[in-house]
Amino acid sequence: MNKEIIYLDHAAATPMDLRVITAMEPYFRDDFYNPSSPYAPAVKVRRDYEEAKHLLASSIGAKPGEIIMTAGATESINLAFNEIGGHVIVANIEHHAVLNCAKLHDHTIVESDSRGFVSADVIKAAIRPDTKLVSVALANNELGTVQPLRDIAQVVRQEREARLMRGDKTPIYLHSDASQGVSQLDVNIARLGVDMLTLNSGKMYGPKQMGLLWAASHVRLNPLIVGGGQERGLRSGTENVAGTIGFARALELATTHRKFESERLAKLRDSLQTALTNAFTDAIVSGHPKHRLAGHLHISFPGLDGERLIFILENRGVLVSTGSACAANKGTRSHVLMAIGMTPEIADGSIRITLGHLSTPENTGLAGNIIIEELKKEYYRISK
Repeated sequence: MNKEIIYLDHAAATPMDLRVITAMEPYFRDDFYNPSSPYAPAVKVRRDYEEAKHLLASSIGAKPGEIIMTAGATESINLAFNEIGGHVIVANIEHHAVLNCAKLHDHTIVESDSRGFVSADVIKAAIRPDTKLVSVALANNELGTVQPLRDIAQVVRQEREARLMRGDKTPIYLHSDASQGVSQLDVNIARLGVDMLTLNSGKMYGPKQMGLLWAASHVRLNPLIVGGGQERGLRSGTENVAGTIGFARALELATTHRKFESERLAKLRDSLQTALTNAFTDAIVSGHPKHRLAGHLHISFPGLDGERLIFILENRGVLVSTGSACAANKGTRSHVLMAIGMTPEIADGSIRITLGHLSTPENTGLAGNIIIEELKKEYYRISK
């Protein structure tokens, strides 16, 4: 059956950009050499690998030596948390990778508001004399709410300075998982004010299972993986040259086209949101109305079954999700929606629509019409 697929789940995964594939291809075939080998072709591969790391670093305003390549965001987050040896603070709407890392330590989970917004004040109130790490995502993967990282960074910096004034050398770092929204938000480390930053290539049209952790020079990390001493001994194992090349190209493209893409997606998102809320006046749009990723639309239809709706829409060629792919795969209610105080009836009728490179005015409009049509059928079915 030849049916057009309208993909509206870019927050879960993105297709690789053809320009990224082109950049990677030589390293699968001709330039396959181990970058640690001594002969000229391998030295050339080493040089290309280091140039890719330089590009990754420059795209976020960092130094190449501060970048550690990983096999995705989850590993990067684990590396940031590894052997902190003190109290950590995370938000209740963080990705499970962050929450589960926090649970390995003495930790405090702070609450967001009903929009999924984590204020600097709640972070400040949770800081203890032994707090060593605060971790807040740049943007929430379900709601799209963008967090006030610069305000949170100021709180962390003030605590660090106050400790030094007292002669207390206990470090405190701010980490942010910036996997979501790199194609739509500024991820310059100086402007964000973070000490560590996680990025995920698979969320920005690059290769999957590629991530990085940027850590400022004053941050002391402990390796998760030991071996041959690659990545300054912090992540041993033969380097994924092709993946790093692709990651660098993807981040370069995201940075270059960010302003245009954000404006384009916001127009599509707002048009779709208007169509859905006009058709269903009881619909509830979640997330911060002003500080939200341009491509995110989290919307709830009270009384409906979101999981049932997803399968119905898939049968019509429209792919959406109920939220995080991790939670959906486990068949559990979203911890993010519970954290913002959403009732089970509303949460169970929620879908997450995330737009991206594959979204056009034509297919987004068509998807909106299909969603409206199927929602009307569902409301009619349950009213009988």
